[in-house]
Amino acid sequence: MAGPFRRRPSLDEINQSNQGCSIEHLGIVVTELGEDFVRGTMPVDKRTLQPYGLLHGGSSALLAETLASIAGNLCMEDPFKQQAVGLELSCNHVRAATSGIVTGTARPLHVGRSTQLWDIRIEDEQGRLVCASRLTMAVRGS
Repeated sequence: MAGPFRRRPSLDEINQSNQGCSIEHLGIVVTELGEDFVRGTMPVDKRTLQPYGLLHGGSSALLAETLASIAGNLCMEDPFKQQAVGLELSCNHVRAATSGIVTGTARPLHVGRSTQLWDIRIEDEQGRLVCASRLTMAVRGS
């Protein structure tokens, strides 16, 4: 069965479009575009830590929404007429990260004509779950 993506840009194209915004500032890099997932990494460093030395929940949320938003918009028939935008993001922070790199993977739970639901798992370098997220998106346009 084919995945939900209607467009398959290169990783370079995806990462180039993320320049000059919060995605670049936090060091997020999209590393893989699979049949039904988008994967990316984010460093756990001074840009993404909170004052107590732990990965900031907002940084994890930004990684989660970034990956799912990229994935959701790759599902659009016409990216010039349609856009998938976040409605609600839920994040459960289950394990602290203090250094290294975290990897997020966004997979679809539902890709409809007017809404989408994405599951995003963020793991540490040992493959342990750091944050479990869900993003509900609205599809705007015709």
